[in-house]
Amino acid sequence: MEKIGFIGLGIMGTPMASHLIAAGYPAYLHTLSEVPQALIDAGGIACASPAEVAAQADIIILMVPDTPHVEAVLFGEQGVASALTAGKLVVDMSSISPVATKEFAQKIAALGADYVDAPVSGGDVGAKAATLTIMCGGKEAAFERARPLFEKLGKNITLVGEVGAGQITKVANQIIVALTIEAVGEALLLASKAGADPARVRQALMGGFANSRILEVHGERMIKRNFAPGFRIALHQKDLNLALSTARALGISLPNTATAQELFNSCAAHGGEAWDHSGMVRALELMANFEIGQ
Repeated sequence: MEKIGFIGLGIMGTPMASHLIAAGYPAYLHTLSEVPQALIDAGGIACASPAEVAAQADIIILMVPDTPHVEAVLFGEQGVASALTAGKLVVDMSSISPVATKEFAQKIAALGADYVDAPVSGGDVGAKAATLTIMCGGKEAAFERARPLFEKLGKNITLVGEVGAGQITKVANQIIVALTIEAVGEALLLASKAGADPARVRQALMGGFANSRILEVHGERMIKRNFAPGFRIALHQKDLNLALSTARALGISLPNTATAQELFNSCAAHGGEAWDHSGMVRALELMANFEIGQ
């Protein structure tokens, strides 16, 4: 089996790495804090730097928060690039700038290695259950090399196109998710303010055309007031910034994406950067002076 490197062991990365270790892959691990003891107990090997990971592994996976973090892991001091050799594969499963992704891939290719961008959707629930949706960009041969790993992490795995295509697909995904959270929040707020039981309204809607995964999972969060992440608002703000900056570069308007971002900004202004993104409903509730289920 190919030796796997995994860099970034947060809410998403830790369960993802655990699935690969459970599948029998030799795994070399690095994160900013200490590598979780559970991963070491399962057979993972802690490394002191991204360079050490790259020196040991055949395929190096990144799962870090944002574009600057990927750049630092790849090209910073003791970064992956400093120890990368020809024939290796870098797989970035973070959600970052599509433009920067293409630049990073060119630099990695100059070292004789391949690059696949493979951001995911499904949150910590999908990471733990190995049911992530994985959106990929890169050469088909590189994608096929990584596919056995993806199959241990997710269910819906798609090669969308060349490098960067995975990231632009993830941006599109985050637009849909944000706007659907906003729609579910408005609907449940209206129903609750009108005197209907929001839990029963949600149950009724789940049997019709308005049903969605967001209504099922985040609608329940809104009703039960469970805004522990999950997927933090700060991260969704980052993703919508990518959407809006890409839209500006392309000369198009995304008006409802901008509105969703302003609602996230309102939540952040009220101390909610670390809330789950379903907490967007709190911004709507503030404007209504009414809380779902009140």
